[in-house]
Amino acid sequence: MTAGLMKPSQLGSTDRPVEDKQPRDRWDRPLIYVPDKPKLVPYTRCTTFIDVIEDKTNLTKWNKRMVLVGATKAPRLVNEAAVLDPVDDKKKLDKLAEELVTVAGAHVKREKGSHLHDLSEYVDRGEPLPPCTEADLADMAAYKAATVDLTVVDAERLVVVDEIKVAGTPDRVSFYDGPGPGAVCPGMGWPEWICGNLITDLKTGSMEYGELKMAMQLSVYSRGMFYDWKTQTRTPLPDVNQEWGLIINLPAGSAKCEIHWINLSEGWKAVQVAREVREARRKKKILVPFQPGARTPDLAEPGV
Repeated sequence: MTAGLMKPSQLGSTDRPVEDKQPRDRWDRPLIYVPDKPKLVPYTRCTTFIDVIEDKTNLTKWNKRMVLVGATKAPRLVNEAAVLDPVDDKKKLDKLAEELVTVAGAHVKREKGSHLHDLSEYVDRGEPLPPCTEADLADMAAYKAATVDLTVVDAERLVVVDEIKVAGTPDRVSFYDGPGPGAVCPGMGWPEWICGNLITDLKTGSMEYGELKMAMQLSVYSRGMFYDWKTQTRTPLPDVNQEWGLIINLPAGSAKCEIHWINLSEGWKAVQVAREVREARRKKKILVPFQPGARTPDLAEPGV
């Protein structure tokens, strides 16, 4: 269900802008106005900021498998790589590797996920769906049934957290009044009833990995302010819960949708760790040359 505050350019309609006009730098970081700064300041994207403490072991293995699968489907690209040097031709090889990953179909799920995100906005507004497949209709029916107790109060608006110079876009802010996580897991000290606005994120892939990263992402959003690039102004979020958020899991093509509580307090603790890691990585002059005999001790000194 939808309760206003939706922007037609984001949730509507046929006149959606072709491109996002939010100013960005060459690394795709949003450029944000900061008082007393002569130029717009690049803010780290939320997903990039929290990524520093993620265990990428499984992702690295998956990427290697995709390159191998792509190589079986595009031998021409493999032949191009055969004459390149791993050191001198890094950029060319990186580009070929990404092409092989694409050929393997690695981005199909991501594109399908974006498609389902778009369709879910029609459901939230109570509008008829555009032409889509039977599988899409089944997914949206599951989404509608699962989210019947949620009322969307805002969606897809850029949020900035000036404390850590991070920006990102939560999928939804949803109002909910009902049983909390403590009702499912009694004795954990969690609230048994929650009434208020919750940062809500829609995931269309596997939930096997990434719980901490999701908690970090939503905890950042819950502590931010909406940012309007046109007016360069900040406005407060609706009063949102900073201890708990919601993850809507809608695996593409499954016709199944489940909602999970996610602990934002734990997520925010991990965000502080991520901040420390990023600061540590910026340290300079950790490695200095060793110079034997740079200082000769005065042998005349007592005790030498």
